Amino acid sequence: MGSDKQMTAGDDRSGRNRGEPDPAAMFTPSSADAHAAHEVTEWALARLAGRRDVLPPKAAAGSLPAIDPEGIGADAALALFRDRVAPTAIPPDHPRFLAFIPGAPTVAAALADMALSVAMIYGGSYLEGGRAVEAEDAVVRWLADAAGFPATAGGTFVSGGSIANLSALVAARGGGPEAHRRRVIVVGASAHSSMAAAAHIMGCELVTAPAADAHGRLDRRVLEEALATLDPDEVVAVVATAGATNTGAFDDLAGVADACAAHGLRLHVDGAYGGAALLSPRTRPLLDGIERADSFIVDPHKMLYSTFDCAALVYRDRVAASCALTQTADYLAVCDGEDPNPSDLAIHLTRRARGVPLWASVLAYGTDVYAAAVDHCVDRAAYAASRVEASPALELVLEPSFTVLVVRRVGWTADDYAAWSADAMARGVTVVMPTRHAGETVLRLCFVNPLTTREDVDLVLADLA
Repeated sequence: MGSDKQMTAGDDRSGRNRGEPDPAAMFTPSSADAHAAHEVTEWALARLAGRRDVLPPKAAAGSLPAIDPEGIGADAALALFRDRVAPTAIPPDHPRFLAFIPGAPTVAAALADMALSVAMIYGGSYLEGGRAVEAEDAVVRWLADAAGFPATAGGTFVSGGSIANLSALVAARGGGPEAHRRRVIVVGASAHSSMAAAAHIMGCELVTAPAADAHGRLDRRVLEEALATLDPDEVVAVVATAGATNTGAFDDLAGVADACAAHGLRLHVDGAYGGAALLSPRTRPLLDGIERADSFIVDPHKMLYSTFDCAALVYRDRVAASCALTQTADYLAVCDGEDPNPSDLAIHLTRRARGVPLWASVLAYGTDVYAAAVDHCVDRAAYAASRVEASPALELVLEPSFTVLVVRRVGWTADDYAAWSADAMARGVTVVMPTRHAGETVLRLCFVNPLTTREDVDLVLADLA
């Protein structure tokens, strides 16, 4: 990529003086743009093929060019991104990135994401989005069927689990008069932090049920304890967690659904991470009871192997959900149809058709390989657990759940964990970050990448031990 400047016109057709900026030049590809596009494509394919080569992240060298009146040209800007910006980021698709809950997009998803940006599809309505929205609906239907939802189900894709959870809770509260809106959200002890954020945004009280076990699970017994002092007419919804961020634990969805049915309460399931368990017959029992929920979410940018940013939000009754979320305006009436638009199913209007990369990937590879990918990650976590148990220097803090391990290094302090994490990343060994469980600093390893091998596990644990 060169440094050709393309922001001047100076031709007679525009009627502009030579050297005067021409806005049209930004929208018509030049020969330099064609060259840059070719290099970007080659880089993208090499990046996807070389996921093991992007750790450790590179230190930032010097400052980036200042934004100035003339610009440096698209090819030079893209070269800066490739050579000096992207390499400084921590790569979550590296097979030994085990911190947080990472993700690794398939080749088809990544390429579809690139094409989606060029196509400039507005995904807020069927009118404008065309069959891109139909493609998203097909993937929503796949997820709804996996959960056992009825034909009335539907949903949309938003940027992440926090927005998906907030949208589901707004839909659960409904669109009635302010004086009659319910104002209490009930969650389990392992609920995601986005629940507290949603309660704050909605002006609601967050009630946390006591932990049923060391994992912080929610079951019917502890939920009933929490509900005993509450007026059911004030409860927006009960939120159950399918795959807790810190421990991987799944709440007792069937028991929670029983309690919700007994009290006439709505049930939302946060499956941002663990919702992927729907896809494998081996792990599907972890989600028994989700078929009785009013809504659930799952993040395709985690274990459904799509690109950032993407969260699927699925409602049992898409029309009922739209009643609380649809924006109305004279200029929007032309978009109305028999079914709710994607913009009517979350707290958004303008939206990218971010479900299309997932659709392209599932269509390309089929659903069986997704089940195999989930099983691979479960097996890697089980192997890692066995290696931890065999090491005198390491201990499992909790019984492993799904693909998360909470691990203790015998004798270490919080400073030791922090120092090892920073050093291991700097040496390109792994990305594993400290967390806290029951007040103790520990390590959490999350296996979601089908490219992670047993050799990767051995390398990480040997370095830790």
